[in-house]
Amino acid sequence: MQNNITNDIEIKNNIDIENKQNNFLETTLGKTINTGIDIGIRAILPDYIEEQIIDIKDNLIKYGLKDGIKKSIDDAINLGKSAIGIISGNFENISQMQEAVKSGGIIDNISSLLDTVINRVHSNGLINSTVARTIKQGKNSILNNVEKNIENTFNNQIKALSYTEKYIQNWKNYFENKNFNGMEKEYNKIKKEINYLAPIEKMLNEVKIIENLQNLIKNNGQDFNLTNEQLELAEKL
Repeated sequence: MQNNITNDIEIKNNIDIENKQNNFLETTLGKTINTGIDIGIRAILPDYIEEQIIDIKDNLIKYGLKDGIKKSIDDAINLGKSAIGIISGNFENISQMQEAVKSGGIIDNISSLLDTVINRVHSNGLINSTVARTIKQGKNSILNNVEKNIENTFNNQIKALSYTEKYIQNWKNYFENKNFNGMEKEYNKIKKEINYLAPIEKMLNEVKIIENLQNLIKNNGQDFNLTNEQLELAEKL
């Protein structure tokens, strides 16, 4: 009975983490791809004023760009997971995420999406043949921007992870030395970084334990003399 309950909790937790990871990738990469397309369109239509560029972009969104980007990301994640051997479950680190998105063919997906959406907008008379042809001919420039933006996003994630790991180690050192002010300073840094980080289970669990211990000691009048029960509870919550 106990094993069944434990397994159910573990399955629920895995699904929760997977959903968080997918939402993170959809949101973060969605913005990244959108920005890359924006920059690319401006580069290949340099004589167009801002209002014209916005109008083109609004029409692309209206005819499927936004939903198509989300589907392109989801398809890349699912295919990429299989390609790198994650049949089910979660990404264990950011490098796995990066490799899966790349292996899943995100750039090819966006390339096909752009062709489809441009054709729809053109066939509905919202852009003329010259603009449609110019965007298609400059598609490689757009895709290069998208690819570069995705790479920068993951590089920034890896950098933020490195900072977070350093702050966690600093926190642990202060904890060992029973320096609450030092712990508080590092804890605030950790909280700031974790808001931008991809949800990786191991990191989330470690930060949760730190948060529990931080609050326990704070609520204990900054007294580090915690009972074994309190310490065990901090690691379970």
